[in-house]
Amino acid sequence: MEIDVIHRIVRDSGRLSENWVRGCLAEGLSEDEFVEIVSIICIVMVIDAFAFGVGVDPFSLPEPEDGNLTGYSSPGAGDHDAWIKYVQPQDAVPEDGDLYEPPFIPPVIMALSLVPDAKRAYCELAERHYLPTSYIGRPDTDVDIRAINRVQIEIVATRVSSLHQCLY
Repeated sequence: MEIDVIHRIVRDSGRLSENWVRGCLAEGLSEDEFVEIVSIICIVMVIDAFAFGVGVDPFSLPEPEDGNLTGYSSPGAGDHDAWIKYVQPQDAVPEDGDLYEPPFIPPVIMALSLVPDAKRAYCELAERHYLPTSYIGRPDTDVDIRAINRVQIEIVATRVSSLHQCLY
């Protein structure tokens, strides 16, 4: 089932729907597993987009390693306005660790918060390729933390999102 989920998200994202997600859950995939799969897909897509952008071949995936997931999902997660439970900033608990960096938390970041480690893994990479989360909601475009300015960053981000058919 996991392979079908990965394929659908990566290759046919235009047909994702709440009913499809509910069907995956009904077939035995847990919400935690779904979030972890989405996080890994996002991480790989960031790395692949980087390789494409700098004109190199995509990097090879590492060999699988034995081990167990933490199995931790936030008890503060709840049903909100999404297809999967997530943690609102006010519902985070100390066991979640450093889950959010105010003042602005993009909804796409909250979407991975059911599994805090999956959210942190994605953000650790994405913040190096885009912007630290604390900069995303800032209206000023004169932030000097990258080699290109904020407007240029947003143009690149928009193009990459368009190529991935991402509505964000």
